[in-house]
Amino acid sequence: MLFIKSWAILKLNGMRNLFITKKNWIDKFQFVGNRNFEFDGDIMKNIKIKKTVYIVFVIVGLFIVQTFASKLGGFIADLFQYAVIDKDDTFMSISVHHIIQMIVALVLIFVISKKSDLEFWLKPRLNKSGILYTTIFAIVILIYVLISYVVGYSLNTIAPYAYELNVANVLGTLGFQLFLSGTSEEILFRAFPITVLGGVIGKDNKKGYAFIIVIASVLFSVAHIQWSLFPVSLTFSWFQLIYAFILGIAYGFTYVKSESIIYPMIMHGLTNFFMVGIGYIFMAVMS
Repeated sequence: MLFIKSWAILKLNGMRNLFITKKNWIDKFQFVGNRNFEFDGDIMKNIKIKKTVYIVFVIVGLFIVQTFASKLGGFIADLFQYAVIDKDDTFMSISVHHIIQMIVALVLIFVISKKSDLEFWLKPRLNKSGILYTTIFAIVILIYVLISYVVGYSLNTIAPYAYELNVANVLGTLGFQLFLSGTSEEILFRAFPITVLGGVIGKDNKKGYAFIIVIASVLFSVAHIQWSLFPVSLTFSWFQLIYAFILGIAYGFTYVKSESIIYPMIMHGLTNFFMVGIGYIFMAVMS
């Protein structure tokens, strides 16, 4: 009995020691786990900071690329004389400018596409959302332009055109606005930045897409600021900046939803076509 009692005491003490040892091991494990968690938190914080800095650098890079493409287009356009075709310089120079900036964007897109798996959605694509959004937008923008001109002429705030409204000027400017302005600008200011930012930020959630579209719209708005370093000058219209930003949101949203740049191109072209064409009609009727 004494042996059994002694064995039982030893067994009980052994189990107690084992329990204490196990408890200490669990406490240590939890402590280490907490340290690892804190360490992982620091790593994640550093990763977020580095990613934020990287995103800022990418946005600045996009601005530089867009500015370079536009400035290069202007530089090359100024090398030629267009008096034979366009004596009032209403459409040829700006057409060359937009063609050059579009080529720059397409070259960059081609290079990036070869080096990555990014999809810039340049191909035509039959999409119900794209057709719906483009149709609704066209109706809304047409109504807006009509109201703007009616109010503008009522208040006598519509300035006359600085060039003669002859056949060449009317067809040239309308052709540029309808077929080239949206085509060029949507590649450079929509497909290019939204896709590049999507590759950096990620497009797995609505917030990511919304942020990307807003940034692209800000860049598009900033592109409407006229500036120069030699000499230093800065000219802009707050209305134009806000107007461009809102349109950029609409174009970007449609681009993402339709997964095709064709629909924003059509929307952009129609916006400019309505703005200029209806202005010509009002000018002809009111004069």
